[in-house]
Amino acid sequence: MSTVAAGAGTAGTSGGSRGGFGPSALATPANALTLARFLATPVFILIVAARGPCWPAVAVGLPLVATDILDGWIARRMGTTRSGAFLDPLADKILVIGSLAVLVDKHEQWWLPVALIALRELAISIMRSRLGRRGISVPATGLAKLKTLAQDCAVGFSVLPLLAPRHLIVARTFLWVAVVLSLWTGAQYLTAYRNARVAPEPAS
Repeated sequence: MSTVAAGAGTAGTSGGSRGGFGPSALATPANALTLARFLATPVFILIVAARGPCWPAVAVGLPLVATDILDGWIARRMGTTRSGAFLDPLADKILVIGSLAVLVDKHEQWWLPVALIALRELAISIMRSRLGRRGISVPATGLAKLKTLAQDCAVGFSVLPLLAPRHLIVARTFLWVAVVLSLWTGAQYLTAYRNARVAPEPAS
């Protein structure tokens, strides 16, 4: 099944049938939660940069993960949107890549898996942007959501002081799982992107 869908189709039957937001809506509760994640992400990254693994980082990080889950739940029930399909993954990427970059600098993670994940996320973000200009959104697949969960676990265990020093073994295991899922889902998205490029432009 293709992971690329026309914008009108991303609302799905669940959102549209319940009288929720249309695919072009911008001011939605789900997007508001995504905006909150954008604003809280620098706070989390600064705490990790200043203190490394610590409980304040955990205290800020847990709500970030919770709002990620919550905004997806709200979007599925009130209607998914093209803006949400772009902003939600972008918020995830900024959080994950920014956090991992700081963890590499503090020698809590290795640069190679982080670089592989960052390159994958950059490529997919460029793809989403190009398709977005054609009115086509790219909803996250089940495997892509699992990839994000593995990335969140890698970051979470890296900043969790409770397991130190064993936390790095667990964190780096999750990070390599995230690398495998990142490359796998990235290949799926790029295949769908090539198919979308040869498809007719959607009617405006």
